[in-house]
Amino acid sequence: MAELTQLAPHEVWAEFEAITRVPRPSKKEEQIRNYLVGWAETHHLECQCDATGNVVIRKAATPGYEGRPTVILQSHMDMVCEKNAEVAFDFEHDAIRTRIDGEWVRAEGTTLGADDGIGMAAALALLASTAVAHPALEALFTVDEETGLTGAFGLGEGMLTGKYLINLDSEDEGELFIGCAGGVDTVATLRPMAVPAPEGFEFFRVDVKGLLGGHSGDDIDKGRANSNKLIARLLYGLLPYGVVLNRFDGGNLRNAIPREAFAIFGVPAEAAGDVCERCRAFAVEIVEEFKHTEPNLQMALDKIEGVQWTLDPVTTQMLVGALVGLPNGVLAMSHAVEGLVETSTNLASVKFGNKGIVITTSQRSSVESAKRYAAQSVEAVLRLAGAEVEHSEGYPGWAPNPDSHVLRVTEKCYEELFGVHPKVRAIHAGLECGLFLEKYPYLDMVSFGPTLRGVHSPDERLEIATVQKFWDLLCAVVRSL
Repeated sequence: MAELTQLAPHEVWAEFEAITRVPRPSKKEEQIRNYLVGWAETHHLECQCDATGNVVIRKAATPGYEGRPTVILQSHMDMVCEKNAEVAFDFEHDAIRTRIDGEWVRAEGTTLGADDGIGMAAALALLASTAVAHPALEALFTVDEETGLTGAFGLGEGMLTGKYLINLDSEDEGELFIGCAGGVDTVATLRPMAVPAPEGFEFFRVDVKGLLGGHSGDDIDKGRANSNKLIARLLYGLLPYGVVLNRFDGGNLRNAIPREAFAIFGVPAEAAGDVCERCRAFAVEIVEEFKHTEPNLQMALDKIEGVQWTLDPVTTQMLVGALVGLPNGVLAMSHAVEGLVETSTNLASVKFGNKGIVITTSQRSSVESAKRYAAQSVEAVLRLAGAEVEHSEGYPGWAPNPDSHVLRVTEKCYEELFGVHPKVRAIHAGLECGLFLEKYPYLDMVSFGPTLRGVHSPDERLEIATVQKFWDLLCAVVRSL
């Protein structure tokens, strides 16, 4: 990890390297919050925490900038905790194992946490700097952005006094974001009856792995496979053989496209040969189907022993049918912003547990009515399968404001620094900005960051050269506002 501190800009990479040592899973941000409070004390800066766990660190304006409006630098503390199945790693205790891979920084078999560790690092570097002139600064670090936007929902009164907010949670250098989608989670629970495994059946485990996965907002339009969908498609094709299901497990996080899944199923012994052949044929079909978007897709089938119970046949058919029937992926493209996904849904996870089978899905849209309809469509399919369905509270989108002052300043700074005009766009992923506007409707906001790829997956990586550009732009904007 020491190699990171040799990269430029040193002040940002040094803060990022320190952050990677601190465990910070969503909903378990105690260690990183304590780190931030201690950091503020070390640098003799005012620090405030609210009841939700959010942290604000404040720094007074440099001489000559006292009369300017306060600027808010906003990032989130938590990170998506995903790892490859064969990697031994404890996200609650272990430091991220980073490495330089050519032009990128990545982690060894896990998510890197540059989402949004690099945003945090830039904010801390600016707070620590004595070389950058600036108005009064408020650096807001929110909790639980990744699994519920809990920090933004629960942001305490009086935490912010600034007029301009720079969100540091974007993933495409050269692009300025002025809007985002709203979202809602739809979660279903099936309460099946377990029955003894039938006599005369042979049992198999099928695994899908090697998928790219990714962010269920940013990457939903890239045509990537959903591991839960692939397993469900296979099982649906086996229903005529009298398949019974012992287990289905796939995906982990509501905002990640699932990369791995497996199922344990049985078929009558006399049909086992035909079923194995059908599985092999299906594997060939899906590899061909996704050859352009999933070059490492793998499906494996293994015979297993010792299965003692299965779902009752009716529940098996209802579950498999629901998983096949659920909409997944892009539902509509925007007619207002060219190239923007308007509405999508993600079949995020399927888990067997003591309380039943839990199916977690996530819907996004920049149009509120379309978001509701997408959630209703998912709910309808799941209720037809006999499931109990609940929707999360959801979160609002951030409507673009092309006349924003902070946007004009940021565009001007980018052109002066790099000689080209940045792209201005909205994003299909969720940002916390919509919730901030509900509490502080006068805020003028923009979002930008360095280039990240493979976010929310162990392929997450941060492009080294773009961190310098991100830092230069941030300093210029803060000086100019």
